[in-house]
Amino acid sequence: MAEHVGLSASRRSPVMAGGLFAVNRQWFWELGGYDTGLEIWGGEQFEISFKVWMCGGSMYDVPCSRVGHIYRKYVPYKVPSGTSLARNLKRVAETWMDEYTEYIYQRRPEYRHLSTGDITAQKELRKHLKCKDFKWYMNTVAWDLPKYYPPVEPPPAAWGEIRHVASGLCIDSKHGSTGTELRLDSCLKEGAERTWAHEQIFTFGWREDIRPGDPLHTRKFCFDAISQNSPITLYDCHGMKGNQHWSYRKDKSLYHLVSSGCIDCSPGDKRIFMNKCDPESETQQWIFQKVNATVLDKFNSASSS
Repeated sequence: MAEHVGLSASRRSPVMAGGLFAVNRQWFWELGGYDTGLEIWGGEQFEISFKVWMCGGSMYDVPCSRVGHIYRKYVPYKVPSGTSLARNLKRVAETWMDEYTEYIYQRRPEYRHLSTGDITAQKELRKHLKCKDFKWYMNTVAWDLPKYYPPVEPPPAAWGEIRHVASGLCIDSKHGSTGTELRLDSCLKEGAERTWAHEQIFTFGWREDIRPGDPLHTRKFCFDAISQNSPITLYDCHGMKGNQHWSYRKDKSLYHLVSSGCIDCSPGDKRIFMNKCDPESETQQWIFQKVNATVLDKFNSASSS
């Protein structure tokens, strides 16, 4: 819900899904409606949200509201191949995000050379409406966003393959989704004719969780365990630590803070599971391919304090 609202149970929302909001019709068109230069789908939720806040309105989540969303069983139009979504996102960023656009290019350098199409009319609309700048939006509306999604990704503590010391096998995610159990497998990096597959690249990042992918391109699944004898599964990352909070210790163990257990394995059948920590156990020792000792020491000092 945008613009003039007075709902005590509502909560300010920096961004809303593009098709799931209510707004005064006249004011919507005063804002220019949606940018007609956006193609098919994607980016419109950011465009309308930035526009509402920066140009004099406000947007709220309303707990009592209900919205129905009906999907067709088929797509009645042709979807052009290529970079429509990336182009849309760049178009919105170049129109509304000012100097913050550079953060996008740092994470997605391939966006830098995409064409946005002509955004002259959008720039003029912003000037005509006397909209505030994006720094105001970040400081006033989305002030807590950097705590959870920092513009510049903090350096990870460790990344690359996670190799089991005794067997020489690697943890493998098999490109799994929610609920997939992690397994051991031959380290793909070693084969001269084989490509180092992404299912064996992991990042132990600033949230102190472990995610498939390299530091700049992690997937939204995390190592998750519930007890000292449970399997280790991939689960949707929630960023709240808990079952997804890990520590990589100097004895090469991967320690699970909630259960006080360690990642163990059975190389014979390639199973990976939680177990009671045993510093003498060879099956509980793991080596990350790359480690940032400064960040890792900071994590471990915080966990032990």
